[in-house]
Amino acid sequence: MEYRKLGRTGLKVSEISLGSWLTYGNSIEKDTATKVIDKAYELGINSFDTANFYAAGEAEKIVGDALSKYPRESFVLATKVFWPMGEGPNDRGLSRKHVFEQLHASLRRLKMDYVDIYYCHRYDPETPVDETLRTIDDMVRQGKVLYVGVSEWTAAQIVEALGVSDRYLLDRIVVNQPQYNMLHRYIEKDVLPTSEKNGMSQIVFSPLAQGVLTGKYRRGESLPEGSRATNPKSKNKIINTYLEDEVLKKVEKLESVAKGLDLSLSQLAIAWILRQPGIASALVGASKPHQIEENVKASGVKLSEESISAIEDILNE
Repeated sequence: MEYRKLGRTGLKVSEISLGSWLTYGNSIEKDTATKVIDKAYELGINSFDTANFYAAGEAEKIVGDALSKYPRESFVLATKVFWPMGEGPNDRGLSRKHVFEQLHASLRRLKMDYVDIYYCHRYDPETPVDETLRTIDDMVRQGKVLYVGVSEWTAAQIVEALGVSDRYLLDRIVVNQPQYNMLHRYIEKDVLPTSEKNGMSQIVFSPLAQGVLTGKYRRGESLPEGSRATNPKSKNKIINTYLEDEVLKKVEKLESVAKGLDLSLSQLAIAWILRQPGIASALVGASKPHQIEENVKASGVKLSEESISAIEDILNE
């Protein structure tokens, strides 16, 4: 496993991170989730991601319990705040009240004294940015949060937040968590260059496009049993946008490129993401330990300019 600095900070995270969206507390059992986390830790992954919203807090409990056996200094743990955690008018968003209450609720579920990264899970147009950042800065000063992050913020929103932080001398955002993969590339235009200019990294989610970039879904074939696309417990339907013939045709061609490099398609997809210097880590999900074993092999893979060009030709068809 190789490690990269998180933005301009001194913190180093593994090139592969393990997430808990759509899995822990939802579609896989606690024992299986714990085995996946243990395998990830064994293979050198030090970056683990969850959120208060995932399975209504259950994912945090599972992640916290699984990591509790390891020295706290040996891993980087992230969680998030924004999405509704109740029916009340203040049970959502990035108000001082909601952020304050949800951080403490997350710490209780995780059974941790602090989190390494605390993400604003989305931008909240109903709350002034200075209110949110001031609240998180208070938590940083209290030692409950070490680094500030955002998820799926636009370049303009990031610039706004950095300006507010500098104006009021608040702890700066150092990481963004956007969706990014071969089939979803919007961050390349503005978010990546803006972030790099301001000393921020990306820890990207959905690097395998909900499993489509593993090659398990084929044109003209039934959806594989037990896959994310067929799981009745999964509330996620984003994958359906990728299951179109034109997309799957590109996936087949990408798989040929991977075979020519003696890589699996998933390893190629992750290595392609990590070619970007502004990306610190690719955040993968896994429901089985062997999936982690395969994904970590992408760490350290360097793609040639010729391979990158061949991939671009396929993606631009």
